[in-house]
Amino acid sequence: MPKPELYRALAAYNRAMNARVYEVCAGIPDAARRADRGAFFKSIHGTLNHLLYGDRALMNRLAGTAFDLAPVGEDLYESFDELRAERIATDAEICDWTKTLDEPWLAAEIAWVSGIDNRQRVQPRWLLVSHLFNHQTHHRGQLTTLLTQAGYDVGVTDLPRVVAQDRPGGVRDDRGF
Repeated sequence: MPKPELYRALAAYNRAMNARVYEVCAGIPDAARRADRGAFFKSIHGTLNHLLYGDRALMNRLAGTAFDLAPVGEDLYESFDELRAERIATDAEICDWTKTLDEPWLAAEIAWVSGIDNRQRVQPRWLLVSHLFNHQTHHRGQLTTLLTQAGYDVGVTDLPRVVAQDRPGGVRDDRGF
């Protein structure tokens, strides 16, 4: 079973990568962000919305938050500025939440009903917490591909280089793997 420290590191990575992605996206004209690029969620804007949707749906399930969600595939926010502000707030909430995790909680099972197929599942919490971060990385990979194809670069995305190790005598190296 993964340790709580892993999820804290992944939350910090998620927040840092989202900040990078949104910084790049802020420099893209709105029409270009919304252009259908043939991706699963069509556009850069649609993929940003889905990333936030996924995080909030899983936080509702895991942390008992009460985020309002539109149906899957619909944008949560039309305004890029509002979407960005909500992304920042959600990332802070995820980081704070990971500080509360402990091994007994992660090992316990959770029963949940999928909004996709309406089937109930019972699985260990650590599996769903892992899925939270895997889902982020998966769709952010799609997003960085869309950005690269459009001529934009978010920089290094390697976990060890994005999340600095705060150890005495340690060297921070965020130049790449």
